[in-house]
Amino acid sequence: MNGEDGVTSAPAQLEWKFSQVFGERTAGEEVQEVDIISAIEFDKTGDHLATGDRGGRVVLFERTDTKDHGGSRRILERMDGPVSRHPEFRYKTEFQSHEPEFDYLKSLEIEEKINKIRWCQTANSALFLLSTNDKTIKYWKVQEKKVKKVSEMNVDPSKAMGNGSAGSSSASTSGLKPCLANGGSLDRSYSYLSNDFSFPSSGIPSLRLPVVTSNETSLMARCRRVYAHAHDYHINSISNNSDGETFISADDLRINLWNLEISNQSFNIVDVKPANMEDLTEVITSAEFHPTHCNMLAYSSSKGSIRLIDLRQSALCDTHSKVFEEQEPPGSRSFFTEIIASISDIKFGKDGRYLLSRDYMTLKLWDINMDSGPVATFQVHEYLRPKLCDLYENDSIFDKFECCLSGDGLRVATGSYSNLFRVFGCAAGTTEATTLEASKNPMRRQAQTLSRPSRSLSSIARVVRRGADSQGVDANGNSFDFTSKLLHLAWHPTENSIACAAANSLYMYYA
Repeated sequence: MNGEDGVTSAPAQLEWKFSQVFGERTAGEEVQEVDIISAIEFDKTGDHLATGDRGGRVVLFERTDTKDHGGSRRILERMDGPVSRHPEFRYKTEFQSHEPEFDYLKSLEIEEKINKIRWCQTANSALFLLSTNDKTIKYWKVQEKKVKKVSEMNVDPSKAMGNGSAGSSSASTSGLKPCLANGGSLDRSYSYLSNDFSFPSSGIPSLRLPVVTSNETSLMARCRRVYAHAHDYHINSISNNSDGETFISADDLRINLWNLEISNQSFNIVDVKPANMEDLTEVITSAEFHPTHCNMLAYSSSKGSIRLIDLRQSALCDTHSKVFEEQEPPGSRSFFTEIIASISDIKFGKDGRYLLSRDYMTLKLWDINMDSGPVATFQVHEYLRPKLCDLYENDSIFDKFECCLSGDGLRVATGSYSNLFRVFGCAAGTTEATTLEASKNPMRRQAQTLSRPSRSLSSIARVVRRGADSQGVDANGNSFDFTSKLLHLAWHPTENSIACAAANSLYMYYA
């Protein structure tokens, strides 16, 4: 995308390496349903990573390899090339975000599964994030709190008298009972509650007071706001606005606009619900704010279209400013056409110029200034087209795969079956199409990847790229495992580093 002038050469293909794994399964270990990861999100700096699971928990990780490099500055300055650090994260904390609930009015169980996580702006070294299940959004603050402990008494024991002495000779001569170090009496009958207590005639020269210190710190997660009772249907998306004050939440038929500080009121800005539900032809599948323009947002539909709306046009955005959709070739329509056209995820590029969408078969890259069609199409599941009947029977055709863009906008990535994920180059002139496996040896599937050169579809640089056009068999000749699906992944905002979820395991790779 940076090579429109034809001068910049295409970037070299990346070689991906395994970095870390959290929650790795041993051979034959059964995965608990509640432990399966259902959301992944880097914060804007890339120093923190959050995951949510089907058990309603949010787990936070923090990066460790960017700290404490001051001592080697002189060595780094002598090196000619850029320094390539091995990205490393460590477990930071976890908390229970959502609990299972029951809607008694609708006789409906609301599961605790985390659908989406979004980081908010940090303040005073505290981390803020939004998490949502099907019905309720919560605003969390994670902060280090000092643990206070009573460490010692601030009095010299040798000079202590009265209730400060632990059974010394001075205590016995003054008629006081022996006392413990904390001021308690060894004789239970002798206490301040006793009626025959007499204050020493000589007085108490020193008072034993505790000293409270706070050497240790503990991470505390506190729910600041709960945004509930605003969605009749399951929430599929939340997205922060660049103004730092508002966010949107989307379900199948409506998109609501919230203020972070106001939890009991939201504004409905998009409503696609028809007067008669029998006339319903499409639903909202994903929504996201523009990364820099606080008045713009995009949402995708089950019919394969993406609508760009401007909040300045009207309070209820019934009309869109632009619509992005690709017309199907004549004569290609089948029973599965609308199902596989449904967009499961959209993501804006860092600068907001490009928009990435994922449907069941492809990744599409759109230029928001050009609504005639995608500037690039990447074939992800074309080899599954003959198996659509089987995929419909086992409901795999309804799987919702996420997508992501690199921070520099030169590459895109998405997941697939058999715990595979695919990385495509989208710069002008590149043919990069890499298939990786979520394991400690990500490149072992490389024999399967047959990348074909891009071909121009029109005078505008539209490209179609294929990745792993295999006939449904892996490197060992076995059929692809449709139960092992890599649905969730995230790209580091500033580096070529990807985090992806394979069941309950979090894998991280770098290039």
